[in-house]
Amino acid sequence: MSTTPNTGKFGMSAETVSKTSSITAKMILNGERVDAVSGTVFEVRNPATGEVVGTAPRAGREDVRRALEIARRGKPVMAGLPAHRRSAILGKTAELIGQELEQLSQLLTRENGKTIRQCRFEMATTQRLFADFAEEAKRIRGHYLPMDNVPGLEHMISLTLRQPAGIVVGIIPFNYPAELFAHKIPGAIAAGCSVVVKVPELCPLTVLRLGELMLQAGLPPEGMQMLTGFPQDLGDELLTDPDVRVISFTGSVAAAKTIAVKASTALKRFSFELGGIDAMIVLKDADLNEAANAVVQGRLTNGAGQICCAVKRVLVQEPVYDRFLDLLVELAKRIRMGDPTSEETDLGPLITPEAAERVDTQVRKSIAMGAKCVFGGERVGRSFYRPTILVDVTPDMPVLQEEVFGPVAPVMPFREAEDAVRITNDCSFGLQASVFTKNIHDAIRLAHQLEVGGVVINASSAFRPGNVPFGGFKQSGIGRESITETILEMTELKTIVINEAI
Repeated sequence: MSTTPNTGKFGMSAETVSKTSSITAKMILNGERVDAVSGTVFEVRNPATGEVVGTAPRAGREDVRRALEIARRGKPVMAGLPAHRRSAILGKTAELIGQELEQLSQLLTRENGKTIRQCRFEMATTQRLFADFAEEAKRIRGHYLPMDNVPGLEHMISLTLRQPAGIVVGIIPFNYPAELFAHKIPGAIAAGCSVVVKVPELCPLTVLRLGELMLQAGLPPEGMQMLTGFPQDLGDELLTDPDVRVISFTGSVAAAKTIAVKASTALKRFSFELGGIDAMIVLKDADLNEAANAVVQGRLTNGAGQICCAVKRVLVQEPVYDRFLDLLVELAKRIRMGDPTSEETDLGPLITPEAAERVDTQVRKSIAMGAKCVFGGERVGRSFYRPTILVDVTPDMPVLQEEVFGPVAPVMPFREAEDAVRITNDCSFGLQASVFTKNIHDAIRLAHQLEVGGVVINASSAFRPGNVPFGGFKQSGIGRESITETILEMTELKTIVINEAI
């Protein structure tokens, strides 16, 4: 057996991706690891310590043009790839991810700041998504439609089939980079599309490694191009090029609106998964321990609260409000914040010092407007923010008006269930919500009334398995993502009518 590290064409071996030495990453164009045309690079820093984890090329407009040129060549290559080959590539990628699960988790912790336990969970989810898309690639199908429901058309039949949409641009965010890459890109590959990936500039290394593994698994080099760098350097061509047919983006509403305006002249398809100010409704008959733990997991620890569908408002019915608050504060006291590489740590840092400062500003402004901080409310070190619980909050405060991307839980009482529905719906976002109650009839009734894309009953709203549609109402997005829905977003439906067929 060879002892030479398997670096592929990318240059990061499984043996080195998790070590503490700095990594020199490259973009991936036409299956090769390349620098930016300008030769410039940017640093990737550990959110917890500020140490340089690695460097990556700072792409510019010429790099975008080259990526699109290769993607155009890749369009017929990917469309001509049989379903069983697309499935095999994704299945092999899942296998390779499994072989490097611990190394990838360690790398993700270093560049993203989530705790090692959370990163292992993200990488396991990433592996499962690749495996699921591998299966779904073999199930893409159309329908047979008889025409005899129309007088005179009895001798005709029609068929529908799904064909690749063309070039897909996938824009990946920092918060769950591997998992959100896996929610988008394998679906595009399964559909037979050529893909250009804009990798998150704050933590590009793990996603780039996934790209290498896809190439090792047999993905044609023209099938996926990966760009690193900053949006302001890339120009608008990724958005305006007429050959780009789908833009799949996860991020802020403001960025989505900018993308939509710039891309609108070409009438592209948008798949936008955006933000939310998700409410948890705790009715008086709920299991309060279960509900309080859901806030801890779904807001105060996982991802350091940097999750689009995290619990961002906690609405508790008046008879159990005080008891619930006491339970939540007691649980928050047990949260262990610190070194994300430690197995004991529950809460890691936010992605950057600027992110921590932004959360601190939102909390302090809310306190100045009358909110009371009963736990936390303090920035620590470079990018850490203590788990925070606020009460006496009002709808005009930043912590309820804006999406707070950090471990902050505003808790407010309500009298009747209808009040909780009104408060939840009085919002420009509508991603997800959760309802805690022992009465399933009440839960289903409220679920129907809530203006959100998904309702989770007796669990946190920070819930996204790959097999259910995920997306929002209102300003929370356009379209849906799941193993089946993503492929529908990445394909076009064609109708074929045959005369004198019967």
